[in-house]
Amino acid sequence: MPHRAPTRARILLAALLAAVLGVVLVPAAAASAATRAAPGATAVHYVALGDSYSSGVGAGDYDLSTCLRSDRSYAPLWAAQHQVTSFAFPACGGAVTADVLNNQLGPLSTSTTLVTITIGGNDAGFADIMSTCRFSSESDCVRRVDEARTFTTTVLPGRLDATYAAIRSRAPNARLIVLGYPRLFETGWCGALAMSSTKRTKINEAADLLASVTAGRAAAAGATFADTRSYFAGHGVCASSPWIKDVTGLIEAYHPNADGYRYGYLPALNAVTG
Repeated sequence: MPHRAPTRARILLAALLAAVLGVVLVPAAAASAATRAAPGATAVHYVALGDSYSSGVGAGDYDLSTCLRSDRSYAPLWAAQHQVTSFAFPACGGAVTADVLNNQLGPLSTSTTLVTITIGGNDAGFADIMSTCRFSSESDCVRRVDEARTFTTTVLPGRLDATYAAIRSRAPNARLIVLGYPRLFETGWCGALAMSSTKRTKINEAADLLASVTAGRAAAAGATFADTRSYFAGHGVCASSPWIKDVTGLIEAYHPNADGYRYGYLPALNAVTG
């Protein structure tokens, strides 16, 4: 089926998504904060790594001198809730596994006790998938998602293994928690201008595959996998109370909003940290 000429809206969204998801906006330097632990409490030295789903894109209230990091993301919320001894936050919008390896491992040390990360979605081409599926035909969407599925089962496992191994090497005493991505969509009726149910279902199926592969590689690395899908169930794009932003969010499109980080990601992390 021939491609239609790109519209101004598609070009704008693709450029903005690429800026947030496809490239690192600025060099990822560790943003550190510390609070005093309660007397007698075990010291927690926490480092939050990863991509835009860790930095908090979609939550708003960004530190614009960084990679769109937000204090409304799950990592700073967890750090504040647990009164950690130290907290470093080098997660960066747009990060792929190579960016974690090259730019984010500096704060890790033998003193680090907890590391969290979301990574892998950008390696699989998240920005291009979403712009293709939003603005092209169903056949184009299915083709692009199938390409990503092949990448997820063949190339991505090795990249995840290398990333987790590097974290282990730099922070051998830390507990590593790998958080997954939610399904983005509800698949019922969503208005005439929304993606078709076929497109939304196809993207959700790819999210399930990514979760399965990531969980498997996390387990192989001795890490804990925190599955966020059940926490976001009923709150995807097209829900009456969505925790994921649609295309109207522009650079925040298809990211959790502040409620998604607080009521989706934070409880998922709390469930595995106790």
